[in-house]
Amino acid sequence: MQVTETLNEGLKRELRITVPAQELDSRLNDRLAELKDRVRIRGFRPGKVPVAHLKRVYGRSVMAEVIEQTVSESSQKAVTDRNERPAFQPEITFPQDKDEIERVLRGEADFGFTMSFEVLPAVEMPDFSKISIEKEVAIVDDALIEEGIARIAAQNRPFAPREAGGRSESGDRLIIDYVGRIDGEPFEGGSDEGGQIELGNGSFIPGFEEQLVGRAAGEQVLVKVTFPETYPARHLAGKEAEFDVTVKEVLAPGEVKIDDEFAKSLGLESLDKLREAVRERLTADFAAQTRRKVKRKLLDALDGATSFELPQKLVESEFESIWRQVTADLERSGRSFADEGMSEEDSRAEYRRIAERRVRLGLLLAEIGAKHDIKVTDEEMNRALIERVQQFPGQERAVWDYYQKNPGALAALRAPVFEEKVVDFILELANVTEKTVTREELFDDPDDWHDHDHHHDHDHDHHHHHHHDHGHDHHHDHDGGEAKG
Repeated sequence: MQVTETLNEGLKRELRITVPAQELDSRLNDRLAELKDRVRIRGFRPGKVPVAHLKRVYGRSVMAEVIEQTVSESSQKAVTDRNERPAFQPEITFPQDKDEIERVLRGEADFGFTMSFEVLPAVEMPDFSKISIEKEVAIVDDALIEEGIARIAAQNRPFAPREAGGRSESGDRLIIDYVGRIDGEPFEGGSDEGGQIELGNGSFIPGFEEQLVGRAAGEQVLVKVTFPETYPARHLAGKEAEFDVTVKEVLAPGEVKIDDEFAKSLGLESLDKLREAVRERLTADFAAQTRRKVKRKLLDALDGATSFELPQKLVESEFESIWRQVTADLERSGRSFADEGMSEEDSRAEYRRIAERRVRLGLLLAEIGAKHDIKVTDEEMNRALIERVQQFPGQERAVWDYYQKNPGALAALRAPVFEEKVVDFILELANVTEKTVTREELFDDPDDWHDHDHHHDHDHDHHHHHHHDHGHDHHHDHDGGEAKG
């Protein structure tokens, strides 16, 4: 075969590959010689069919197979010989001229096709020791533990009906039937029977609960409210509504004594064991939030410390995946870009920037992992798989089998594990200083945008293929600080 480079611009490459007619012919003859022993043709003994006769009968269809195999082998060889790593499956363009194709199929003409792809860029390595990161840590003290226990107690308070005619107060639980109307018409989702409402906890639309204070069981109340402008169901936002409410029961909260008996009612041996459980839970929550923020700061720092050209096709694919999610989210909530205070054009530009960031960080983390021989062990993969399987109680077997049969799904599971290991590796070398903060400061996160790129299983596996050649995984930035939903 003959390879001619017809484009070399930035990361873009285009090659013209020509396979001479005689090479195709000899491949065709080899293939027909294999077939000779297998085909049955009337008038010929098995294995005695002349190749020339086979060529007349099957030549055209076998030639089509030969061409397919030749394209696959010659395109792979062309890339390997050039020592280049395509960022994506190369695109193959065949001749469009029917006569030319006919001549190739008849073995009368050389076969030429074009192959275009983008190569992975040379990734510049930042100096990790120059990266400085502040790690926020919140301490779980006794006051936080007692507050946690008080919250559990509040959720487990006993409720008992008030005496006949007793009027509801804030903190009471009411059992109600209601029918909601807008412009006199009942609307979907606006009715319920035997619904529960706790007065004062703000779970209903503003103004609804307040109008049910001071009511007795058996009372009927007309509640008038206005849906907030920001209400998620767009067709209700800003609308005035009336609800016919029947108060069925008024239940007052009783006191919970926080002691060993209370701990036992929750399935724990003693109050001390409950304190331990709350401490463990808070410690784990705080550690996870510390990690999230540190990781985001690290990725921000890496993003700022590197710049290299990005394969546009990877960016395009990443952007499409984000954009599908964004538009689906908007559609589901009945909202538009205008409701979000942005034009579609501005949103596209914003999400394209996010896609570029993810691809840049994905390539960088992959390169760091490869350079420092960071690999995901079988044991780590098994742990990730078991965690995933446990998220589907009752369907464990089916989920396990699905992952065993789908290398693409397994790659998507491996990616976050690989990413965490690379992040740990960089944090060891970076300059990390700890800062003690309050719980509120730790969880106050202005950048914590709607996290719809956090491993929601969108498979980028169609362009993972090239990384398996050099033994490492490529992964996109799933740092949760990326997408505004």
